[in-house]
Amino acid sequence: MGLGKPSTFIEIMDTTLRDGEQTSGVSFMPHEKLIICRALLEDLCVDRVEVASARVSDGELEAVQRITRWAASKDILDRIEVLGFVDDGKSLDWIERAGGRCINLLCKGSRRHCEEQLGKTLEEHIQDIRRNVEMANSRGIAVNLYLEDWSGGMQSDEQYVFALMDALQDIGIRRFMLPDTLGILNPLDLISYMRRMVQRYPDTHFDFHAHNDYDLAVSNVLAAVLIGARGLHTAINGLGERAGNAPLASVQAILKDHFNARTHINEEELNKVAHMVESYSGIAIPPNKPITGSAVFTQVAGVHADGDKKNGLYQNALKPERFGRRREYALGKASGKANVLMNLKELGLDLSDEDMKKVTDRIIELGDKKEIVTQEDLPFIIRDVLKHSESDDRVRLLSYMVSTAFGLRPMAQVRLQIDDEVYEESAQGDGQYDAFVRAVRHIYRDRLGRKFPWLSNYAVTIPPGGRTDALVQTTIEWTFRDHNYRTHALDADQTEAAIKATIKLLNIIEPLYEQEKA
Repeated sequence: MGLGKPSTFIEIMDTTLRDGEQTSGVSFMPHEKLIICRALLEDLCVDRVEVASARVSDGELEAVQRITRWAASKDILDRIEVLGFVDDGKSLDWIERAGGRCINLLCKGSRRHCEEQLGKTLEEHIQDIRRNVEMANSRGIAVNLYLEDWSGGMQSDEQYVFALMDALQDIGIRRFMLPDTLGILNPLDLISYMRRMVQRYPDTHFDFHAHNDYDLAVSNVLAAVLIGARGLHTAINGLGERAGNAPLASVQAILKDHFNARTHINEEELNKVAHMVESYSGIAIPPNKPITGSAVFTQVAGVHADGDKKNGLYQNALKPERFGRRREYALGKASGKANVLMNLKELGLDLSDEDMKKVTDRIIELGDKKEIVTQEDLPFIIRDVLKHSESDDRVRLLSYMVSTAFGLRPMAQVRLQIDDEVYEESAQGDGQYDAFVRAVRHIYRDRLGRKFPWLSNYAVTIPPGGRTDALVQTTIEWTFRDHNYRTHALDADQTEAAIKATIKLLNIIEPLYEQEKA
């Protein structure tokens, strides 16, 4: 599958904390920047992290100071980089105050930007750059150089780019970083431009920095590798200015599987870090986002599930286990017998062919109504379809009362039957459902001496196609014994739906308590 040189090593510089923070609406707190930076370097093992732009704000200064103190304690300060400007040393002063030792100096990589934005000639700009690099060298600050709008420079006047490069080869710049600042390139143009750079400057380390305006960032990144780039710039979840940067997860997978290239990236951490950044940025990961989307390892069509059962016929090199995930088989109107079988197998359940057909038909019927069916719903669908009585549930909600009043905390009173025993508890909470959960937790923890599941996520939606007066769908995610469960229920009242989903979960895990006794 490899298209590049065998076992080529590619250096990864992640810019989530700098260019990624230029995503509209995204602003990381100083402590969030430190947490993300630690995850990038220690968990994901990226080679370098661009953490900020110099001279932005006092908050940015505090964030970089926190990061550099931590990095210095780990002896990895050389992997922390800050974007700076050709400003007679002002950026260098800021970086020194922040504790940094590396500047990514931004110069103008196209004649238009040089003359029209700076109002300077190429010769004047070169002198300014050399002066700032000399200042950095005298202070012991390493320099990488961004050629801003390099793609535009190559497209309109490559001799300007070559003259700039020729003048800066001998002053100690470690890396020349070539950005497609306006996201204008396609892979064929990039190959042409990068080939000219590599042929003219064969001993120079080039990084490539893509933007995704035409949805070509990943393609362009890989074209750059094919032709000789030694380093790539990425961002978690593709965050960045306008349409964003090349997403690290996609870049890593294609480098490994299609180019036979090596990186230091720990693939098992990609999904975890992606969702951390999703949480801090507030930018949701689309369900169909490669590698990290919630749906990308879910087979929907019945024929695909059948093929997977027969020696993995519908699987490729993107094994979910590589990324700390697992394959799932959706239950809905496109489900076939194979989807149901795969889910039943994971639950340890077995059905006759006749019962299997009844259950499959019921799932398809629910899917036609646009209801979501999860693996955890299967035991309840089976009970409903096969006319099992409600007494089959080991945990039954006999009655409950929730109340709320102005100026008082919500309260709940709950009567629960577990096997043949009836328990009653009450509790206050931050909301009606929270009060209900606290009351149930008292029963499990105080009366039964059991650990209670941890509620990790809670979402209320109107089922697709519904109206504002339709049923609401409450989906709850739980963690219990290092395993994740997801239950949902429908009702006109969201608290009632959440309570139904909770009782489902309690019946699912009840046998696990029995295993503890054994």
